[in-house]
Amino acid sequence: MLTITNLDFQVEARPLFESASAQISAGWKVGLVGRNGTGKSTLLRLIREDVERPTADASIRLNTGARLGWVAQEVAPTDETILDVVLAADTERHALMQESETATDPHRIGEIHERLMDIDAWSAEARAAEVLHGLGFTDEDLSRATKEFSGGWRMRAAIAGVLFSQPDFLLLDEPTNYLDLEGAAWLEGYIKKYPYTVLIVSHDREMLNRCVTHTMALEHKKLTITPGGYDDWLKLRAAKLAQLESQKVKQEKNAPTCRASLTASAPRPPRPARPSPASRCWRRCRTSPFRWPTARRRSTSPRRPTSSPRPCWNCRTRHSATGPARKS
Repeated sequence: MLTITNLDFQVEARPLFESASAQISAGWKVGLVGRNGTGKSTLLRLIREDVERPTADASIRLNTGARLGWVAQEVAPTDETILDVVLAADTERHALMQESETATDPHRIGEIHERLMDIDAWSAEARAAEVLHGLGFTDEDLSRATKEFSGGWRMRAAIAGVLFSQPDFLLLDEPTNYLDLEGAAWLEGYIKKYPYTVLIVSHDREMLNRCVTHTMALEHKKLTITPGGYDDWLKLRAAKLAQLESQKVKQEKNAPTCRASLTASAPRPPRPARPSPASRCWRRCRTSPFRWPTARRRSTSPRRPTSSPRPCWNCRTRHSATGPARKS
């Protein structure tokens, strides 16, 4: 019924949604919960397209042909009766009834009456009166002009109008603020039996426990949907937080052991090779002062080849041109 994909939106450089996604199926009664100021009412406005879409990539899509209904504002104070205002809320029925009074084409008149029968237009007054009675209006109030009522009662009439029109997707933002206990109880039962999809924002915890089938939470700029009422969502949320806390404690407990094992398993840098005694002698002889060789008795053995290194005059070690050699 409703699909939200990668929703990004901010108000005055304050982000409310960051890549938020959710999907509501047809027939669900969904309660939208979250802290004050997180953007619940803003989400309803985005669904109604009362504000500009945040980005080209974001998608808030309603099923094709689905009718969206919400309470925009209270009923205007006019000479129209409360019952007439509620009946006019069903725009299709109201338009067909007006056209039936002026139509002259027999074929078109037949189509109009056929459609009026499909939407059960002839029982509309009884259904509208039932909704008004449930919200606290009496039989005498139905024939009174809207200008005779206060703003709170005119808001009740606006709620009655959107309930009577039965849109495919119903949006309700704090509807119990204008109702007494009897009206709120009646609204709960009406939402339970409502044949289509409902998305409701309310601070009435008991109402969200009794009349919704799913809970959509707005936390950390994300949307998550869980089955059940408000208390069911709290239990799942508490279990998730406890699991995260347990994992954190376990990680902190194992942190010293992990660091020690990482240190022990880390490859050690290679030790520099110690120079051999001949190499040390060669370096020492290159930097030590020159000493005249002592007189030695001439050897009677055959002379060594010229390519062989001669013995060092200082230490009697044979050095080659590039490094030390073995002792003679």
